Amino acid sequence: MMDLGNMVRGVASDALAQSLLQFWEYDEGTLELWRASSNFVYAFNCNQVQYFLRLSFEQDNSIEQIKAELAFMQYLQSNGFPTVTPIQSNNKKLIETLKTPDGTYIAVVFNAANGINLDEDTITEKQMEAWGKSLASLHCLSKKYEPVSDRRKSWLDTVQFMESVFKKHPGEELALQELREITNWLQSLSTAKDVFGLIHYDFQLDNLFFEEDKDPYFSVIDFDDAMYHWYALDLVTALDDFIVDDNPQSKLLVHSFLKGYRTKMALENDVVAQFPQFQRYANLYKYARLLKSLDYGEINDTPPWFNNLKVKLVHVADKLRNTINYTK
Repeated sequence: MMDLGNMVRGVASDALAQSLLQFWEYDEGTLELWRASSNFVYAFNCNQVQYFLRLSFEQDNSIEQIKAELAFMQYLQSNGFPTVTPIQSNNKKLIETLKTPDGTYIAVVFNAANGINLDEDTITEKQMEAWGKSLASLHCLSKKYEPVSDRRKSWLDTVQFMESVFKKHPGEELALQELREITNWLQSLSTAKDVFGLIHYDFQLDNLFFEEDKDPYFSVIDFDDAMYHWYALDLVTALDDFIVDDNPQSKLLVHSFLKGYRTKMALENDVVAQFPQFQRYANLYKYARLLKSLDYGEINDTPPWFNNLKVKLVHVADKLRNTINYTK
Protein backbone atom coordinates (compact mmCIF):
# COMPACT_ATOMS: atom_id res chain seq x y z
CA MET A 1 0.00 0.00 0.00
CA MET A 2 1.41 3.36 -1.06
CA ASP A 3 1.36 6.56 0.97
CA LEU A 4 -2.29 7.72 1.02
CA GLY A 5 -1.22 11.23 0.08
CA ASN A 6 0.41 9.92 -3.11
CA MET A 7 -2.71 7.86 -3.80
CA VAL A 8 -5.00 10.90 -3.53
CA ARG A 9 -2.79 12.93 -5.84
CA GLY A 10 -2.45 10.08 -8.33
CA VAL A 11 -6.13 9.17 -8.50
CA ALA A 12 -7.20 12.81 -8.86
CA SER A 13 -5.98 12.95 -12.45
CA ASP A 14 -4.74 10.58 -15.12
CA ALA A 15 -2.51 13.28 -16.62
CA LEU A 16 0.65 11.58 -15.37
CA ALA A 17 -0.43 8.21 -16.80
CA GLN A 18 -1.33 9.88 -20.09
CA SER A 19 2.12 11.47 -20.25
CA LEU A 20 3.91 8.17 -19.64
CA LEU A 21 1.62 6.24 -21.98
CA GLN A 22 3.00 8.34 -24.86
CA PHE A 23 6.12 6.14 -24.78
CA TRP A 24 4.03 3.19 -26.06
CA GLU A 25 1.55 2.61 -28.87
CA TYR A 26 -2.08 2.83 -27.69
CA ASP A 27 -5.65 3.40 -28.81
CA GLU A 28 -6.88 6.91 -28.00
CA GLY A 29 -9.46 7.19 -25.24
CA THR A 30 -8.94 3.72 -23.76
CA LEU A 31 -6.87 4.53 -20.66
CA GLU A 32 -8.64 3.87 -17.34
CA LEU A 33 -7.50 3.30 -13.76
CA TRP A 34 -7.60 -0.42 -12.87
CA ARG A 35 -5.92 -0.62 -9.46
CA ALA A 36 -4.24 1.67 -6.93
CA SER A 37 -2.44 -0.12 -4.13
CA SER A 38 1.35 -0.27 -3.86
CA ASN A 39 1.42 1.41 -7.30
CA PHE A 40 -1.00 2.70 -9.96
CA VAL A 41 -2.14 0.28 -12.65
CA TYR A 42 -4.06 1.48 -15.70
CA ALA A 43 -5.72 -0.63 -18.37
CA PHE A 44 -5.54 0.52 -22.00
CA ASN A 45 -5.92 -0.92 -25.48
CA CYS A 46 -3.53 -1.08 -28.41
CA ASN A 47 -5.06 -2.28 -31.68
CA GLN A 48 -8.07 -3.34 -29.56
CA VAL A 49 -5.91 -5.64 -27.41
CA GLN A 50 -5.76 -4.94 -23.67
CA TYR A 51 -2.52 -4.02 -21.89
CA PHE A 52 -1.65 -2.62 -18.46
CA LEU A 53 0.47 0.41 -17.60
CA ARG A 54 2.01 0.28 -14.11
CA LEU A 55 3.31 3.47 -12.50
CA SER A 56 5.62 3.45 -9.48
CA PHE A 57 6.96 6.37 -7.49
CA GLU A 58 10.74 6.37 -7.07
CA GLN A 59 10.37 6.63 -3.29
CA ASP A 60 8.48 3.32 -3.27
CA ASN A 61 10.32 1.32 -5.91
CA SER A 62 13.72 1.97 -7.47
CA ILE A 63 14.61 1.42 -11.12
CA GLU A 64 17.17 -1.18 -10.04
CA GLN A 65 14.50 -3.18 -8.19
CA ILE A 66 12.15 -3.01 -11.18
CA LYS A 67 14.92 -4.16 -13.51
CA ALA A 68 15.55 -7.11 -11.20
CA GLU A 69 11.82 -7.88 -11.10
CA LEU A 70 11.50 -7.90 -14.90
CA ALA A 71 14.65 -10.01 -15.31
CA PHE A 72 13.20 -12.65 -12.97
CA MET A 73 9.89 -12.66 -14.84
CA GLN A 74 11.67 -13.08 -18.17
CA TYR A 75 13.72 -15.94 -16.72
CA LEU A 76 10.57 -17.68 -15.50
CA GLN A 77 8.83 -17.22 -18.82
CA SER A 78 11.82 -18.50 -20.79
CA ASN A 79 11.67 -21.66 -18.68
CA GLY A 80 8.01 -22.36 -19.33
CA PHE A 81 6.47 -20.68 -16.27
CA PRO A 82 3.53 -18.52 -17.43
CA THR A 83 3.74 -14.87 -16.44
CA VAL A 84 2.69 -11.70 -18.21
CA THR A 85 5.28 -10.16 -20.53
CA PRO A 86 6.86 -6.70 -20.15
CA ILE A 87 6.36 -4.75 -23.39
CA GLN A 88 9.03 -2.59 -24.99
CA SER A 89 8.27 1.09 -25.47
CA ASN A 90 8.70 2.93 -28.75
CA ASN A 91 12.26 3.61 -27.54
CA LYS A 92 12.90 -0.18 -27.29
CA LYS A 93 13.01 0.11 -23.49
CA LEU A 94 11.13 -1.90 -20.88
CA ILE A 95 11.18 0.97 -18.36
CA GLU A 96 10.37 4.62 -18.97
CA THR A 97 10.59 7.46 -16.46
CA LEU A 98 9.11 10.92 -16.04
CA LYS A 99 10.46 13.61 -13.70
CA THR A 100 7.88 15.80 -11.96
CA PRO A 101 8.07 18.42 -9.18
CA ASP A 102 7.02 15.65 -6.75
CA GLY A 103 9.73 13.25 -7.94
CA THR A 104 10.33 10.67 -10.64
CA TYR A 105 7.68 8.19 -11.78
CA ILE A 106 8.61 4.87 -13.34
CA ALA A 107 6.43 3.14 -15.94
CA VAL A 108 6.25 -0.44 -17.20
CA VAL A 109 3.70 -2.01 -19.56
CA PHE A 110 2.53 -5.64 -19.46
CA ASN A 111 0.25 -7.66 -21.66
CA ALA A 112 -3.01 -8.91 -20.11
CA ALA A 113 -3.09 -12.39 -18.57
CA ASN A 114 -5.46 -14.96 -20.02
CA GLY A 115 -7.95 -16.74 -17.79
CA ILE A 116 -10.04 -15.82 -14.76
CA ASN A 117 -9.46 -15.16 -11.07
CA LEU A 118 -10.76 -17.93 -8.84
CA ASP A 119 -12.75 -17.17 -5.70
CA GLU A 120 -11.66 -18.47 -2.31
CA ASP A 121 -15.29 -19.29 -1.44
CA THR A 122 -15.82 -21.54 -4.46
CA ILE A 123 -12.35 -22.91 -5.26
CA THR A 124 -12.22 -26.71 -5.52
CA GLU A 125 -9.72 -29.17 -4.07
CA LYS A 126 -8.45 -29.89 -7.58
CA GLN A 127 -7.86 -26.19 -8.22
CA MET A 128 -6.12 -25.83 -4.87
CA GLU A 129 -3.81 -28.69 -5.80
CA ALA A 130 -3.00 -26.99 -9.12
CA TRP A 131 -2.36 -23.73 -7.26
CA GLY A 132 0.13 -25.42 -4.95
CA LYS A 133 1.80 -27.12 -7.90
CA SER A 134 2.15 -23.74 -9.64
CA LEU A 135 3.91 -22.19 -6.64
CA ALA A 136 6.22 -25.21 -6.39
CA SER A 137 7.11 -24.80 -10.08
CA LEU A 138 8.10 -21.20 -9.40
CA HIS A 139 10.26 -22.27 -6.45
CA CYS A 140 11.93 -25.01 -8.51
CA LEU A 141 13.02 -22.39 -11.03
CA SER A 142 13.99 -19.93 -8.30
CA LYS A 143 16.43 -22.48 -6.88
CA LYS A 144 18.40 -22.30 -10.14
CA TYR A 145 18.11 -18.56 -10.70
CA GLU A 146 21.22 -16.39 -10.65
CA PRO A 147 20.63 -12.71 -11.52
CA VAL A 148 23.03 -11.26 -14.06
CA SER A 149 23.12 -7.76 -12.54
CA ASP A 150 20.52 -6.19 -10.25
CA ARG A 151 19.25 -8.26 -7.33
CA ARG A 152 15.91 -8.05 -5.58
CA LYS A 153 15.79 -7.00 -1.94
CA SER A 154 16.05 -9.61 0.81
CA TRP A 155 14.30 -10.21 4.13
CA LEU A 156 17.07 -8.22 5.81
CA ASP A 157 15.97 -5.14 3.86
CA THR A 158 12.43 -5.61 5.14
CA VAL A 159 13.71 -5.88 8.71
CA GLN A 160 15.50 -2.54 8.31
CA PHE A 161 12.35 -1.04 6.81
CA MET A 162 10.17 -2.27 9.69
CA GLU A 163 12.61 -1.02 12.28
CA SER A 164 12.67 2.45 10.70
CA VAL A 165 8.86 2.60 10.64
CA PHE A 166 8.35 1.42 14.21
CA LYS A 167 11.02 3.77 15.59
CA LYS A 168 9.25 6.65 13.90
CA HIS A 169 5.99 5.87 15.73
CA PRO A 170 6.01 6.32 19.53
CA GLY A 171 4.32 3.50 21.36
CA GLU A 172 5.48 0.72 19.03
CA GLU A 173 7.86 -0.87 21.54
CA LEU A 174 5.91 -4.12 21.37
CA ALA A 175 6.28 -4.20 17.58
CA LEU A 176 10.03 -3.58 17.91
CA GLN A 177 10.27 -6.42 20.42
CA GLU A 178 8.35 -8.69 18.07
CA LEU A 179 10.68 -7.69 15.25
CA ARG A 180 13.76 -8.55 17.31
CA GLU A 181 12.35 -11.97 18.22
CA ILE A 182 11.38 -12.80 14.64
CA THR A 183 14.72 -11.58 13.30
CA ASN A 184 16.61 -13.76 15.76
CA TRP A 185 14.51 -16.75 14.77
CA LEU A 186 15.00 -16.16 11.02
CA GLN A 187 18.76 -15.83 11.52
CA SER A 188 18.76 -19.32 13.03
CA LEU A 189 17.29 -20.91 9.87
CA SER A 190 19.19 -22.50 7.01
CA THR A 191 19.50 -20.50 3.80
CA ALA A 192 20.31 -23.50 1.62
CA LYS A 193 18.93 -23.35 -1.92
CA ASP A 194 16.32 -26.00 -1.24
CA VAL A 195 14.55 -23.79 1.33
CA PHE A 196 15.58 -20.20 0.52
CA GLY A 197 15.48 -18.12 -2.65
CA LEU A 198 13.60 -15.48 -4.63
CA ILE A 199 9.89 -15.72 -3.77
CA HIS A 200 6.81 -14.01 -5.20
CA TYR A 201 5.45 -13.00 -1.77
CA ASP A 202 1.91 -12.24 -3.02
CA PHE A 203 0.95 -15.51 -4.70
CA GLN A 204 -2.73 -15.03 -3.89
CA LEU A 205 -5.74 -15.65 -6.09
CA ASP A 206 -6.12 -12.04 -7.25
CA ASN A 207 -2.68 -12.32 -8.89
CA LEU A 208 -3.37 -15.68 -10.58
CA PHE A 209 -5.42 -16.29 -13.72
CA PHE A 210 -6.86 -19.76 -14.19
CA GLU A 211 -7.42 -21.59 -17.48
CA GLU A 212 -8.96 -25.01 -16.95
CA ASP A 213 -8.02 -26.38 -20.36
CA LYS A 214 -4.30 -25.61 -19.97
CA ASP A 215 -1.46 -27.06 -17.92
CA PRO A 216 0.10 -25.13 -16.21
CA TYR A 217 -3.32 -23.85 -15.22
CA PHE A 218 -2.26 -20.49 -13.78
CA SER A 219 -0.70 -17.40 -15.31
CA VAL A 220 0.86 -15.13 -12.68
CA ILE A 221 1.13 -11.35 -12.39
CA ASP A 222 2.43 -8.78 -9.89
CA PHE A 223 6.01 -9.67 -8.99
CA ASP A 224 6.79 -6.26 -7.51
CA ASP A 225 6.97 -7.66 -3.95
CA ALA A 226 9.41 -10.43 -4.91
CA MET A 227 12.27 -10.82 -2.42
CA TYR A 228 14.85 -13.29 -1.17
CA HIS A 229 13.22 -15.18 1.65
CA TRP A 230 12.30 -18.68 2.77
CA TYR A 231 10.00 -20.53 0.39
CA ALA A 232 7.75 -21.39 3.35
CA LEU A 233 6.75 -17.73 3.58
CA ASP A 234 5.36 -17.87 0.03
CA LEU A 235 3.08 -20.71 1.10
CA VAL A 236 1.96 -18.86 4.22
CA THR A 237 1.14 -15.61 2.41
CA ALA A 238 -0.59 -17.47 -0.43
CA LEU A 239 -2.75 -19.43 2.01
CA ASP A 240 -3.32 -16.56 4.45
CA ASP A 241 -7.12 -16.53 4.14
CA PHE A 242 -7.33 -20.32 4.47
CA ILE A 243 -4.84 -20.86 7.32
CA VAL A 244 -6.60 -18.39 9.64
CA ASP A 245 -9.96 -20.09 8.98
CA ASP A 246 -10.34 -23.01 11.38
CA ASN A 247 -13.24 -24.80 9.69
CA PRO A 248 -12.77 -28.35 8.28
CA GLN A 249 -13.28 -27.29 4.66
CA SER A 250 -10.46 -24.74 4.84
CA LYS A 251 -8.16 -27.37 6.36
CA LEU A 252 -9.05 -29.73 3.51
CA LEU A 253 -8.25 -27.05 0.94
CA VAL A 254 -4.90 -26.30 2.59
CA HIS A 255 -4.12 -30.01 2.52
CA SER A 256 -4.89 -30.09 -1.23
CA PHE A 257 -2.62 -27.08 -1.83
CA LEU A 258 0.26 -28.70 0.04
CA LYS A 259 -0.34 -31.97 -1.78
CA GLY A 260 0.04 -30.16 -5.10
CA TYR A 261 3.14 -28.33 -3.87
CA ARG A 262 4.78 -31.58 -2.81
CA THR A 263 4.50 -32.99 -6.34
CA LYS A 264 7.40 -30.72 -7.31
CA MET A 265 9.06 -29.45 -4.13
CA ALA A 266 10.03 -31.20 -0.93
CA LEU A 267 8.13 -29.89 2.08
CA GLU A 268 9.00 -31.48 5.39
CA ASN A 269 6.52 -31.55 8.25
CA ASP A 270 8.89 -29.56 10.46
CA VAL A 271 8.72 -26.72 7.91
CA VAL A 272 4.91 -26.83 7.98
CA ALA A 273 5.16 -26.62 11.77
CA GLN A 274 7.04 -23.32 11.28
CA PHE A 275 4.13 -21.72 9.40
CA PRO A 276 2.86 -19.82 12.50
CA GLN A 277 6.29 -18.23 12.92
CA PHE A 278 6.35 -17.13 9.28
CA GLN A 279 2.80 -15.82 9.78
CA ARG A 280 4.15 -13.62 12.59
CA TYR A 281 6.68 -12.13 10.16
CA ALA A 282 4.02 -11.58 7.47
CA ASN A 283 1.65 -9.88 9.92
CA LEU A 284 4.37 -7.61 11.24
CA TYR A 285 5.55 -6.64 7.76
CA LYS A 286 1.98 -5.89 6.68
CA TYR A 287 1.49 -3.82 9.84
CA ALA A 288 4.63 -1.78 9.16
CA ARG A 289 3.56 -1.10 5.58
CA LEU A 290 0.14 0.06 6.75
CA LEU A 291 1.69 2.40 9.31
CA LYS A 292 3.86 3.91 6.61
CA SER A 293 0.87 4.27 4.28
CA LEU A 294 -1.14 6.04 6.98
CA ASP A 295 1.74 8.44 7.68
CA TYR A 296 0.70 10.67 4.79
CA GLY A 297 1.09 14.17 6.25
CA GLU A 298 -1.39 16.89 5.32
CA ILE A 299 -3.92 16.53 2.51
CA ASN A 300 -5.94 19.66 1.75
CA ASP A 301 -8.79 18.19 -0.29
CA THR A 302 -9.74 14.55 0.17
CA PRO A 303 -12.00 12.71 -2.30
CA PRO A 304 -15.20 10.96 -1.13
CA TRP A 305 -13.55 7.53 -0.99
CA PHE A 306 -10.67 8.66 1.21
CA ASN A 307 -12.26 8.45 4.65
CA ASN A 308 -13.73 4.99 4.02
CA LEU A 309 -10.36 3.69 2.87
CA LYS A 310 -8.58 5.27 5.83
CA VAL A 311 -11.05 3.73 8.29
CA LYS A 312 -10.60 0.34 6.64
CA LEU A 313 -6.79 0.53 6.81
CA VAL A 314 -6.83 1.68 10.43
CA HIS A 315 -9.12 -1.25 11.28
CA VAL A 316 -6.76 -3.71 9.59
CA ALA A 317 -3.77 -2.14 11.34
CA ASP A 318 -5.53 -2.46 14.71
CA LYS A 319 -6.25 -6.14 14.04
CA LEU A 320 -2.62 -6.75 13.14
CA ARG A 321 -1.46 -4.92 16.26
CA ASN A 322 -3.63 -7.29 18.28
CA THR A 323 -1.91 -10.29 16.67
CA ILE A 324 1.37 -8.93 18.03
CA ASN A 325 -0.19 -8.78 21.49
CA TYR A 326 -1.55 -12.28 21.04
CA THR A 327 1.88 -13.80 20.41
CA LYS A 328 3.21 -12.62 23.78
